[in-house]
Amino acid sequence: MNKGAKIGVSVVAAAVLVGGGYGAYALVSGGSGGAEAKKPRTVVAEPPSQELAASGAKAFLDAWAKGDLFGAAKLTDDPDRAQAALQSFQDGVKPSAVHLTVGGPTTAPSPAASKSASAAASAPASAPAAATGSPAPTGVLESFKASLEFAESGTPWNYDGVLGVVKMSDGTAAVHWAPSVIHPKLDAGETISVKPLYAAPSAVTDRKGKPLTGYASLTGLLNQLRAAAPQGGDPADAGSGVVISPSAPGGTASGAPSGAATGAATGTPGGTAGGSGSGSTEKLFTIKEPKPVPNLKLTIDAGLQAAAEQEVAATGKPSSLVAVEPSSGNILAYAFSPSTGQNRAFSGATAPGSTMKVITSAALLEAGVTPTSPMPCPETTMVTGKSITNDEPGAHPEYTLTDAFIHSCNTSFIEKGKDALKPGSLPAIAKDVFGLGLVWKTGLSNFDTDIPTEGNMAGAASEFIGQGRVRTNPLGMASVAATVQSGVFRQPILVPGMEQVKAARNLAPGVLDSLRSLMVQTVRSGTAAEVKPALPAGSGAKTGTAEVDNSPDANSWFTAYSGDLAVAAEVQGGGHGATAAGPAVSKVLRVGNNK
Repeated sequence: MNKGAKIGVSVVAAAVLVGGGYGAYALVSGGSGGAEAKKPRTVVAEPPSQELAASGAKAFLDAWAKGDLFGAAKLTDDPDRAQAALQSFQDGVKPSAVHLTVGGPTTAPSPAASKSASAAASAPASAPAAATGSPAPTGVLESFKASLEFAESGTPWNYDGVLGVVKMSDGTAAVHWAPSVIHPKLDAGETISVKPLYAAPSAVTDRKGKPLTGYASLTGLLNQLRAAAPQGGDPADAGSGVVISPSAPGGTASGAPSGAATGAATGTPGGTAGGSGSGSTEKLFTIKEPKPVPNLKLTIDAGLQAAAEQEVAATGKPSSLVAVEPSSGNILAYAFSPSTGQNRAFSGATAPGSTMKVITSAALLEAGVTPTSPMPCPETTMVTGKSITNDEPGAHPEYTLTDAFIHSCNTSFIEKGKDALKPGSLPAIAKDVFGLGLVWKTGLSNFDTDIPTEGNMAGAASEFIGQGRVRTNPLGMASVAATVQSGVFRQPILVPGMEQVKAARNLAPGVLDSLRSLMVQTVRSGTAAEVKPALPAGSGAKTGTAEVDNSPDANSWFTAYSGDLAVAAEVQGGGHGATAAGPAVSKVLRVGNNK
C-alpha cells in the first residue's frame, strides 16, 4: 500500500459508494459477453505509486494546457463528463494561454472537496455499499498551479488546484473527475465564465451628498441600499472578470456533476453527494477594471433623518416614522425603534385606526356627501356583534361630515358608510387613487397596504374606521397624506430614478379641495389641535387610535402634511394619536423640507 496521501480512506467514502464494487467505475463497456469481449477499464482499490500519480497528473495537465480537451478527458476516470466540463470552461473563460504545472503530493483537499466530504459524512450509509464489503478505492492527491492569460489584461489569473489521482485496472493512472479539478471552488451545478463587471458606489449619501453613517435605523442597511440601486448602465463603463455562478437551466456547467459512483465514492477533491453549491455568484478574477461610478445618492435628507431618529427614540416604545416629499414621492426619512428590530416603518402590518378616515372621507365625498352634509354621531353603534364607541363621550346628532372628521367620530363614519358606500368602495378608491394595494418597489423590502374587499357591509364597516382586516404602516399612511397634499399619487422611492407605479386616477378638484379642508380644520380645531408642539401653520392632519387584539393599550397613529412634506408615525401602545405619534410628526414637520 502506498503510504502517500490517500483519497477517501474514511467511512465517508463507503457511505457514498452507490452500487458497490469496482464495476461502478467502468470506463469501457464490456459488449455482449464472450471470450473476445473487451474487459472494462475500472478504478481499483489500490492507490497509484507517487511516481505513477505524478506522471498521470502531468499528462492530464499538459493535454489541458495545450487545448487537447479530448485527450485530457481520456486521462480521467469519467471522460464524457470531463470533456463537457472542460469545453464549457474553455468557452466561458476564453483564455489566450493556459499554463498548468504539477506541484507535487499534498494532503489538503480543495474547498469544494471539503464541502462535499462534509455533506457525505452527514448522509446515512447506503445499504448496497455496506452489503458488498468491497473496500472503497483510494488515491493520491496532487497539487498544481494554474496561470491563465487574457488578451485584455497584462496580469495573469493565477490559482492553486488539487487533483485526485486513482489507479486503473490496466495499471495506468487517471485523474478522478470532479468539478473542482477545474478550480478548487467550483462545485456541481455551477459554471465559470467571463462576465461584465460594474463598479459599486464607494459610499451611500443623502440627496445633498452628505454621508449617511451614524443613523441607527440605517446601520446594517447601507449595503442593502447599495445593492438595490440600479447597476450596469452603459456597457462602455463595464469591466470584465472571471465569475463563478449557478448554471443556467438547461446549460452545461463547468461543474457538471460526476457520476453517482465516480464522483462520490472516493472523497476525492470535488466529489459531491447531491451537489453542495451555495447558489451565489463570486468574482474570482478581474480581467479589466470597470470605470468608477459616483457615490450612490439616495432620496434621504440627513437633517430630516436625524430628526426622525430622535423622535422615534424619544417615544420610549416600539415606533416608526416615514417622511415623504409629495411632489416627487421621494422618501426623505424613515426611522424605527428599536433600531435592532424589524423595520416597522416599511414592513409593519397593523391597523391604522382613524387615519384611514382620510380615505373613507374621499369615498364619501365621491358618493355625494359634502362637508356640510349631516353625519350624526351616536354614542354607540354595533358592528358584527360588537359595540363601537367614540373617544368623545355622548351623542352628537348635529354633526356634519366636517364635525365627524375633525372630532374623529367612529359611529358617524360607520353609519354613513353603511348608507352611502358599498363593501368594495374603500378598497377600490384606496387602490385607484391612493395607490394602496399596488405593488411598490421602493428600494427596500416593504409590506404593501392590504385593504381586503369584504363580502358584506358588516365586514366593511370596521374598515371605514381603520380596523377590521386593514393592515398598513407609516410608509403607506405618509403616502396618503402626500397624495392629498399634491393631488397625485407618487409611489414612494428611496433611490432616484426607480420606476414608480401609477394610480389609475386622481380625485376630482372639488373632492380634493374638500378633503384638504377637512384635514386643515382638524389641525385648527379638531383632534390634531391638541398636539404639542403645534403643527406648522397651514398643515393638514388626521389622528388615529387603533385597537389591537389582546392588548389593553391602543396604538397611536398620526399622518399630516405641511408644504412639500408629508409625515406619518405609529407608536405601539402609545394611546391617542395626538398624544404620542402626533408630537413626533409635528417635530419632523417643523424641521421642514429644506431642498
